[in-house]
Amino acid sequence: MPGRSASALNLLKAWSLLLALAAVLGALGWALGGVRVGLLFIFCVLLGAVGLWTYADRVVLGMVGARELLPGEAPALHSTVEALAARAQVVKPRLYLLADGFPRALPAGRRPLGSAIAVSTGLLSAASPAELEGVVAHELAHVRNRDVFLQTSAAVIAMLIVEASRIGGWLERSLLFVLAPVAAAFVHVLLSPKREFVADRTAAALCRSPHGLADALVRLEQAMELVEFSASPATEPLYTVNPFADQGLAALFVTHPPIGERVRRLRELDPDWRERIKAA
Repeated sequence: MPGRSASALNLLKAWSLLLALAAVLGALGWALGGVRVGLLFIFCVLLGAVGLWTYADRVVLGMVGARELLPGEAPALHSTVEALAARAQVVKPRLYLLADGFPRALPAGRRPLGSAIAVSTGLLSAASPAELEGVVAHELAHVRNRDVFLQTSAAVIAMLIVEASRIGGWLERSLLFVLAPVAAAFVHVLLSPKREFVADRTAAALCRSPHGLADALVRLEQAMELVEFSASPATEPLYTVNPFADQGLAALFVTHPPIGERVRRLRELDPDWRERIKAA
């Protein structure tokens, strides 16, 4: 099953980012006030990293307005997630519900032992069982490959940077013009579009077929044209597909490859599917 090299790369990115940030702020503190201030700045970076590791999932789930989805509310979905988690050899993530009609799903958390998956009422009502299984498997793949912590961290930090523009008062728009590209650059340094291709292949292996996810991607693309969606563009890395129009501020944060390319690669995992459909 693909994903081990991606997992190792994600861990390397996380540690590299932490060490680089600690070094930069430590050097800044040393320049401002000597060794003591430098060590204080480094301690603040480490304290922030611990906080992000511990509470990142709660921050994201609160940010998108998700509530816990109890087993009695969606027993079939809980059963599907439990079976897929067993195949992926990860602990079953907690399930949350997004109470809106836009079909979407997102993972949040820090590691395979502390993760969650949120699905919207729109996805539960619009997707077929095979499509829902494909979407959930895709999000589980991000958990298994440890993408989930990088995605969660990137979204939270990007949101903080973008929201910092509000301190500018009447200069908010000008400050946003400066801070938004900084936040977007941070997101793109951490997150490669290749992670979606790897997660798609992992999901296909978990489902033992690529077509449920491929069909779901097509359905989600069609839904974007029919259902209105509004949220911070900095949350773009969290979703299965990019739910934002690629224009304005949202264009800066696009980390997902084109849906058509993802569907094409998934179909190629089962090149004889057209012939089987004709034969049936």
